[in-house]
Amino acid sequence: MQLLREKILTQGKTLPGNILKVDSFLNHQIDIDLLNEIGKEFRTRFQGKNVSKILTIEASGIAVAVIAAQYFNVPVVFAKKTVGKNMDKAVYIGSVYSYTKAQQYNILVSKEAISQEDNILIVDDFLANGQAILGLKEIIDAAGANLVGAGIVIEKGFQKGGRRLRDSGINIQSLAIIDSLEENKIVFRNE
Repeated sequence: MQLLREKILTQGKTLPGNILKVDSFLNHQIDIDLLNEIGKEFRTRFQGKNVSKILTIEASGIAVAVIAAQYFNVPVVFAKKTVGKNMDKAVYIGSVYSYTKAQQYNILVSKEAISQEDNILIVDDFLANGQAILGLKEIIDAAGANLVGAGIVIEKGFQKGGRRLRDSGINIQSLAIIDSLEENKIVFRNE
């Protein structure tokens, strides 16, 4: 998606440790016009998949998922990282390892939010090692629902997550795949 690539090149910043900082338009300050184009692109890429719900993890994926959902005309469900007093007791649980925080944590979705009748599209802002997608897939599998695929805004193609998920049969659609962030230079995969 050319508009996204241009935004990454002009406003993205590379940091030590293969980190791409895009908080000026994607996950801190949000460019709504860009997100609208991202939502339309996800709708095109998952056309005919009969998506009934979009699933993401709090917090950065929520904005992308909500904008995309308007083009599918479906609700958004987001997995919570902490249990609140108003959270249902009956939940599906997935496990996610965070490399940036170096810890394992559980994500939770109310059993009332998804069911075996659902065709679920996962939407998230980044894909690196694939742990978030695997944790959400645990929840989808526990509910007996159908995973139609995952729409990812930016994939770090130099990490193993995307390849591992695709090899396992998950339909991963990444709008921008970055093959390298070395020497402060962003190199996109030619698709």
